[in-house]
Amino acid sequence: MDQPRPGSAALRARVRIGYGLGSFATGTFGTVPGLMLLYYLTDILGVAAGIAGLLVFLPKAWDVALNPWIGSLSDRTRHRWGPRRPWMLAGALTMPVCFAAMFAAPDLERGWAAGYVAVLFLLTATGYACFQVPYVALPAELTADPDERARVMSWRVAFLGAAILLSGAVAPLIAGSTADSPGTPGGYRLMGVVIGALLCAGMLAAFAATARTPDVLRTTTGAPGGLVAQLRAARSNRPFLWLLAAFVVQAAATGLMLAGAQYFATYILGRPAATTLLFACLIVPSLLAMPLWLAAGRRTGKRAAAVAASCCFLAGAVLASLARELPEVAVYGGVALAGVGYAGMQMLPMAMLGDAVAADAYTGRRRRAGLFTGLWTAGETLGLAVGPGLFGLVLSIGGFVSSDATHRVDQPGSALTAIVVGFGALPALLLLVSLPLLGRYRLPEAELVRLREESAARDDDPDDLDNRDDRDDRDDPDNRGDLSVPTVEQP
Repeated sequence: MDQPRPGSAALRARVRIGYGLGSFATGTFGTVPGLMLLYYLTDILGVAAGIAGLLVFLPKAWDVALNPWIGSLSDRTRHRWGPRRPWMLAGALTMPVCFAAMFAAPDLERGWAAGYVAVLFLLTATGYACFQVPYVALPAELTADPDERARVMSWRVAFLGAAILLSGAVAPLIAGSTADSPGTPGGYRLMGVVIGALLCAGMLAAFAATARTPDVLRTTTGAPGGLVAQLRAARSNRPFLWLLAAFVVQAAATGLMLAGAQYFATYILGRPAATTLLFACLIVPSLLAMPLWLAAGRRTGKRAAAVAASCCFLAGAVLASLARELPEVAVYGGVALAGVGYAGMQMLPMAMLGDAVAADAYTGRRRRAGLFTGLWTAGETLGLAVGPGLFGLVLSIGGFVSSDATHRVDQPGSALTAIVVGFGALPALLLLVSLPLLGRYRLPEAELVRLREESAARDDDPDDLDNRDDRDDRDDPDNRGDLSVPTVEQP
């Protein structure tokens, strides 16, 4: 009688919920710098908009190279906690401290202050990569069931939405943003400490909750060769490449709206504190819509549901682009419609990523989840960095006039137009570009089940098992799998 494949059963609630709590860190870090860092540079420290946009972009662009490298290292890490969790702990202990320091710029000249923020942002992004890359890799190794991966992602996106709502609403208030003030340097310092504590709590919760979980992918440890060779090998996973391309474009659209929210609230709606309401309109509908997208993914397939979610976000962005012609209530309605789409845009591609990683393990029989998720998080980071960079460029072209916290200036009409274009029109255009890319992802659930069954059949083949054991011995001649200190296999 056939035995169920390990990992096909439902995960315990503790694991699903605990894993999802890590999104308090990823959601908060994805929100607060994108929402407030560009504004902090231009309207608190007085840095020119074009330079500020470049400073926000460059440290995150560093992650494009860093994340795949960290993913590759985690694939080859040997530790009794598993290959991912030591890296998660390292990020949890370093990144929040750097984040708090980033918003605590001392009283320096504008150029020196900008350099200080850029260096701290780079260090923060490095610590974040140590947590994020192995964290995103875990679902493919926690369960072999595609539907269970989608359920895990639903918890992740639920906590992600809560983190975005909480951090997006609370961070501006702590910084001192009110109806007549953009905030104060002291307020931003306090905000950095409070949000840093929230980041640390989410990371440590995910680290603790995923202890003693089994690895369901039967693979050798790590992929052979150096990082460049592994990147070449990853090109053979076509579903992953198309999904990644679509996700990067959509992340850039999200980054544009995040970067523009404070400007949109201040200069278009006329109330800096309206940022909180904008985030409520975005996130509350996304939390309500998330179970619907999970059901739609099961009924129509994840790809079809992801396309529908992208269309919802696109329609909401179009309404936001007409903010100067529409009643204010219609603008908030458009943001709410974008929020409905945002839930599906986050949950479904992440579940599809787990499927693509699992398919690679079933066919290649190598542990490369870290490499794939390193590429994925690098693409997400790049997209979220391109968003503020593009918004800063649009502001510069529109003639936006920067100011410090004590001297406010009136903006020309061209700058107001630039804000609306950056917040609504450009995100809508990027979503339109992403749709044909998403349509090229072709890994239906039935195909994934077939690959899993073929892999299970090979596992049951004694000859293939002997061959695999021989390969494992060559990859791990010293049997270092239970060392207390993490080690990384040399390529």
